[in-house]
Amino acid sequence: MTGQDWLEKDFYAVLGVPKDADAATIKKAYRKLAREKHPDHNPGDAKAESEFKDIGEAYSVLSDPEQRQQYDQIRAMTGGARFTSGGRGAGGFEDILGGMFGAGAPGGGSTRVRYSTGGGGGFEDILGGMFGGGFQRGPQPGVDLSAAVELPFRQAVEGSTVSLQVENRTVNARIPAGVRDGQKIRLRGKGRPGEPGAPAGDLVVTVHVKPHPVFSLDGRNLKITVPIAFDEAALGATVEVPTLNGDTVKVKVPAGTPSGRTLRVKGRGVPGKDAKSSGDLLVTVQVVVPQRLSDAARQAVQAFGIATSGEDVRATLMDQARR
Repeated sequence: MTGQDWLEKDFYAVLGVPKDADAATIKKAYRKLAREKHPDHNPGDAKAESEFKDIGEAYSVLSDPEQRQQYDQIRAMTGGARFTSGGRGAGGFEDILGGMFGAGAPGGGSTRVRYSTGGGGGFEDILGGMFGGGFQRGPQPGVDLSAAVELPFRQAVEGSTVSLQVENRTVNARIPAGVRDGQKIRLRGKGRPGEPGAPAGDLVVTVHVKPHPVFSLDGRNLKITVPIAFDEAALGATVEVPTLNGDTVKVKVPAGTPSGRTLRVKGRGVPGKDAKSSGDLLVTVQVVVPQRLSDAARQAVQAFGIATSGEDVRATLMDQARR
């Protein structure tokens, strides 16, 4: 990168941040733009590739406190003007530096300070002497990479460490307990390495969770649907419910429990650091209607119907439907 580049390019505008943006804001803007313009996401797009290079160039300067200070000083001194190497046009490089280091000549004339842009002692040498060194491109940080992993349901609930192949290297990724299907895990510094002296990018891992035949996740809670018989729902019962670790837990079903009601078992969901941070087991009961009845069972159901014939279970349905 040349000194002229520093004068011509507004790196803050490239990253879309204000001139007083802090380092965190600059880094966040760079990562967002780098992901959007990365060549892997824009194959064959020459414009996106050029913008990606501009974004990296801007970040390499603004992320380095010393280079950023020098850049700001030069931009403040010149107003970001484009300098020319000669000619009589106003606002040229000679006029600005002449105004800084030259003064009006005796007799009303003026002293023009001329600086050559060719041969020894050129443009970069002058600014380098002013600010303590030449203007070299800083080391480029690494870019973010993406990967995907599929986990069995049990591993997703309990947490797991998986090995991923990323650009011909192995990355060990710790997947936290209770990860959701489609959730993205960001691993700091595990992306593409940067140039010497610059940070590596991040690795963003998308987790796909295989469905379980019995359990499902709701945040840190485990959900399960448990069939119960009609008499258990009507009269109440205590039923055994399986847990993810292979044990069972006894759940009390109150008398008169309707189908679809959910009962909560504290602390038997996704494990946490302690009891307070662990999830719960949510047990939804489903009343099973027999498909075939024996003669004795049919008579019993008929007798039940006769005994409860005075109760209209749809008594309020019509009124509610007319609202």
